[in-house]
Amino acid sequence: MLADLIRNSNHTIVFTGAGMSTESGLPDFRSSNTGLWGQEDPSQVASTEALNKNVEQFFRFYRHRVLGVQDCMPHAGHFILAEWERKGLIQGIITQNVDGFHTEAGTINSMELHGTLQKVHCQSCGKDFGSDRYTEEQFYCPCGGTLRPSVVLFGEMLSEDTFTKAIQETEKSKLFIVLGSSLTVSPANQFPLLAKEHGAKLVIVNREPTMLDRYADMVINGKDIGEVLSEVDSELKMDL
Repeated sequence: MLADLIRNSNHTIVFTGAGMSTESGLPDFRSSNTGLWGQEDPSQVASTEALNKNVEQFFRFYRHRVLGVQDCMPHAGHFILAEWERKGLIQGIITQNVDGFHTEAGTINSMELHGTLQKVHCQSCGKDFGSDRYTEEQFYCPCGGTLRPSVVLFGEMLSEDTFTKAIQETEKSKLFIVLGSSLTVSPANQFPLLAKEHGAKLVIVNREPTMLDRYADMVINGKDIGEVLSEVDSELKMDL
């Protein structure tokens, strides 16, 4: 059925959350046993206040996160979505994740709502650098400014340009597929409802039920995202 929905849609947008990343081996943020925010207070280590007032702890936390991303890689599902984009089966990906794996896998239209850990930039001059600066413990720009990961910190707004583009793509969608999001974080959890309001079919693939399942045209629980995408990809390739 999902393969049929993709075949019959002329504008499909995919929305990915933490479940997409955990299948690559990265920890999520909010699970009760292993979530990062169960181990760290985000206001102390991942906020604008931490960057300005507790910078050494900020550096340690984000160096650990950058190293974690570098120890993992995109899984089969990331590459399938990138291939679907190349074939015109999907038109873009909106993601809550900051690992940068969609871009690494080859997706062009990847709207990273919360930024990426693949880059750092200078607080003072704005110059971009690769995240290897953090792994090498180079936390300051040649200009003397502080280097920070290019992610949205607690206390900051989402990128207006990225958010606006994500809204526009959602409103154009005829099929909106959620992959691995509990849909509990606002404003990101408003995208599926926005898609429905504009007439799109909604599919939710998540290991656990979500609060928005009742609005979905199709719900898949209890299966790995990579497994679902591989099955759908095999079905779609039968068209060739």
